[in-house]
Amino acid sequence: MDGLQVRGIRKVYGSAAVVDNVSFEAPQGRILGVLGPNGAGKTTIIRMIMGITAPDQGEVFFTNGGVKTNGVPFSTIGYLPEERGLYKEAKVMSILLFLAGLKDIPKTVAKERALAQLRKFGLEDYAYKKVEQLSKGMAQKVQFIAAVLHEPKFVVLDEPFSGLDPVSQDLFKAEIRALANSGATVLLSSHQMNMVEALCDEIFLIHKGKKVVSGNLEDIKERFGNFRVDLLTRAPQEPFLNTQMVAQAEQLGGERFRYTLKDGVQPLEFVQALPSNLEIRELSVSRPSLHDIFVNIAQGGVSDEGYMENSTLGAYA
Repeated sequence: MDGLQVRGIRKVYGSAAVVDNVSFEAPQGRILGVLGPNGAGKTTIIRMIMGITAPDQGEVFFTNGGVKTNGVPFSTIGYLPEERGLYKEAKVMSILLFLAGLKDIPKTVAKERALAQLRKFGLEDYAYKKVEQLSKGMAQKVQFIAAVLHEPKFVVLDEPFSGLDPVSQDLFKAEIRALANSGATVLLSSHQMNMVEALCDEIFLIHKGKKVVSGNLEDIKERFGNFRVDLLTRAPQEPFLNTQMVAQAEQLGGERFRYTLKDGVQPLEFVQALPSNLEIRELSVSRPSLHDIFVNIAQGGVSDEGYMENSTLGAYA
C-alpha cells in the first residue's frame, strides 16, 4: 500500500508518555483527519512523522510508487503549520521561490507554478508586495501555496482554515480534495469539525496520547452514536414517547423535539409507533455529528475498545 504507515510510536517527556503506542495508516489519495483535544499528542505525532523529533519507540514508513522508506523523505513533504511563519519584510514571490528552491524545484518552474497558484487564489496583484501588506487570510493562502508548490506526495495541514472567510474556506476545501485526487497522502488536523466532516475520508482520534477511535466517518457514527429523530409537531411529547425505544427525549425549543433512540432501534420502528393522528410538520433522522463524538471523547466518553470512564454515549445533547 502506498502512503504512510505508523507503527507503535511512543514519545516520553520526563515521566509522561505524550504519545503511547500509536499506530495508524494513511493511504495514498486519501485524507486522514488527525483529531483530539488540546494536549492530546497530535503535534508530537506530526513532529515524529516529519522527522522533526524521533520517536522513543516505534517506526514510521512511507511508500511512494512501491518504494518504501524509513520516515517520509523531506522532498516529498508539504507542511502548513498551525503557527504561521512568513517573513513580513519579504515579498510574496521571493518567499515562494526560496521555499520551492529548498525542495529542489527549478526557479523558472517554481515561478510559473507560483503565478498560477496566486492567480487561482486571487492574489496575482500581490505577487511582488511585502507580506506585511497582506491580510491574515491572504497570508494564510500564501503559506498554503508555499506548502504545495513543489507538488508533494505527503501533505500535513495543521488548522488550515484558521482566519479564512467562508468563500476562502470553500476554495481551500476544493484544493485539499484536489491534492488527494492527484495522489497525495493528506493529514489534516483541525478543530473545525464541520470542515473535517466534509473533507476527510478517514478519522483518527487521539486522547491523552492514545488512539481512541479510528476508521471511516460513517462507520464511526454507526459504532458510537444511536439514531436521533427530530420532530416538529404541535403535540406534547409525552403521548407518543415510547420509553422502550427512546433513550433520551429533549424539547429543543418551541414545538421541536429530539428523540435519541436506544441501541438497535431503527428510525422506521419509532416512526411507525407514533400515533396515526399525530400532525408532523417536519421529521429528520440523523446520527451524532463528528462534533458530538469529538466532545464525548474529550470528556472521556468512548473508544474503539468500548466505553471509557464517565461515558455519556447514547445520551447526546
